[in-house]
Amino acid sequence: MRISSSKYSVIISTLWNLALAYIVYMLCRTLYVCENWGLFASGWGELGFSNLLRGSLRFDSSAIFYTNALYLIMMLMPFRFAQHNWWQKTTKGIFVTVNSLAVAINLSDAVYSQFSGRRTTASFFHEFEGEDNLSKIFFTEVVNHWYLVLAAIVLIALIWFLYAMPVMQAEKSKKSGKWLQITSFVLVFPISVVAMRGGIINTYRPLTIADANRYVNQPHEAAIVLNTPFTLIRTIGKTTFEVPHYYDSEELEAIYSPIHSINQDTIQSGNPKNVVVLIVESFGREYIGFYNRQLDSGNYKGFTPFVDSLLSNSLTWETTLANGRKSIDAMPSILSSIPMFVEPFFMTVYSQNRIGGLAYELGSKGYSSAFFHGGNNGTMGFDNFANASGWQHYYGRNEYNEDPRFGGDKDFDGTWAIWDEPFLQYFATKMNEMQQPFVTALFTASSHHPFAIPEQYKELFHDEGLEIHKCIRYTDNALRLFFETASQQPWFKNTIFVITSDHTNMSNHDEYRTPLGLYSVPILIYDPSGELPKGIRSGVAQQIDIMPTLLGLLGYDHPYIAFGKDLLSQSDTWAVNYMSGIYQYLQNDTIIQFDGEKVTATYIPSSDPLLKQPMSTHPASHEQKLKAIIQQYMTRMTGNKLVMSNE
Repeated sequence: MRISSSKYSVIISTLWNLALAYIVYMLCRTLYVCENWGLFASGWGELGFSNLLRGSLRFDSSAIFYTNALYLIMMLMPFRFAQHNWWQKTTKGIFVTVNSLAVAINLSDAVYSQFSGRRTTASFFHEFEGEDNLSKIFFTEVVNHWYLVLAAIVLIALIWFLYAMPVMQAEKSKKSGKWLQITSFVLVFPISVVAMRGGIINTYRPLTIADANRYVNQPHEAAIVLNTPFTLIRTIGKTTFEVPHYYDSEELEAIYSPIHSINQDTIQSGNPKNVVVLIVESFGREYIGFYNRQLDSGNYKGFTPFVDSLLSNSLTWETTLANGRKSIDAMPSILSSIPMFVEPFFMTVYSQNRIGGLAYELGSKGYSSAFFHGGNNGTMGFDNFANASGWQHYYGRNEYNEDPRFGGDKDFDGTWAIWDEPFLQYFATKMNEMQQPFVTALFTASSHHPFAIPEQYKELFHDEGLEIHKCIRYTDNALRLFFETASQQPWFKNTIFVITSDHTNMSNHDEYRTPLGLYSVPILIYDPSGELPKGIRSGVAQQIDIMPTLLGLLGYDHPYIAFGKDLLSQSDTWAVNYMSGIYQYLQNDTIIQFDGEKVTATYIPSSDPLLKQPMSTHPASHEQKLKAIIQQYMTRMTGNKLVMSNE
């Protein structure tokens, strides 16, 4: 498109093209919401359109002025060479390239957000280091989401064809037009700074991801008003953790301390129990019938008959939660009692801190240890974290392939890892070779996107509402076969088993689409000897409680650092997690959401299960405890104080 010749040609063209960028961002947002409709549907009616629009424009303005800074400078340069055709074509090329890239990023994130639960940040670029299958996954998703590819092509074509090219000014209008363009060139700098920061310089601090929560009701809805170029820009090269100063050190320790001291010494006497921790990929609490007898008018059976039977003889809790939304969050939470705050621990500069955990602490008592994951060695930094946190051995796809007793890469699922069934059998076999007492952990993979199961099970396990359901049935059966094998081993009855999930996944019940439901995973402790308690306990359990609870059961007698609690020695249970700039804290049937400065919402889940009726007040003790947890976490992360020897 060409703007008619006048002294306003360049300015009108610039405004037109910026408006075009805004329209494209809004269309990308619409597609993002449609693709993730299941996540937003239950709360959509309570969202205010004017709030969504104001928030979206604010974040889009920041991203558009950041990414189009070079375009604006080139377009408004008040020099004669900037009037030449070659210069304007170059300027158009930059605008089209930059905004086409924004389209691609936004629409790609519409797919990835289904699994991450949020807009993508800069940590994404390190998250999948060690994977050699990303190109295959990418092309698979291109095929599966062909309609988004088509939409991207259409939007990029619109950018190209609707771009406004200024027309060379007539000689008589050059003088007045030149001064107008100089004025515009000068003004674009303060205007851009205000847009990038998100408001008037003297009134607003720079816009952050957490600010998106002002325009929505729940943290996961922040993704609606955000855009992915903004979240990437705001997190590239940024210091992840900043220490708040809510309390002085003495007051802080009195409110909450992650230092645990136990004055028992049963671990060194008798026959110390082995520990096996099973982290099951995407095994959300929603899929387990035992936990959901009230769903679908009491007709819900779930997809895990074996885990249901195991739960009947295990210890579990009324509410069981994850501390993160991605696989990379789970290992630190479950095995080292380090929750995910702000960014995954693996992805921060503090991942080089000295860290402890279950293997580290039990290793000091003579336990042998091994971590198992059927994916490529190096996947998501699992092997590095295992080594750093005290695990003596790591067994991945490479080690499985080298064992002649198993099928090698014939058992590879073609995308991520060795199928769960053979790898769990490998796990049982390798534990037979370990010196007792031992502590082991295994991270399964088969209930992962792209939700495939082995050929021999395709007639047995089918999609039942969601495509992940067949994978859940397959993995549940693989667990059944593992326990059949394990039960025949001499170490079985002297072993404590823990089963949990890394995070939730696809959902078709509104109860599991809330800020609480999005973190609802199973946590069960099973003791085949029957010596430990069983049944459903009141209160809430979270992933970071697993390590201190196990050490308590074993009578561990050394002080150690864990951000969770021993569930069997404390009556006041609580849970904490983080999403899109909001900390969420649950205790005594009250949830508070906190943005780092103030409580933004309070809910009572027992009377408001869908969390749609915020309370006007909140318990001061909840805010006090949450602030102390955050301050302890940030202080210890930045000060490298995650193990007692660093105290």
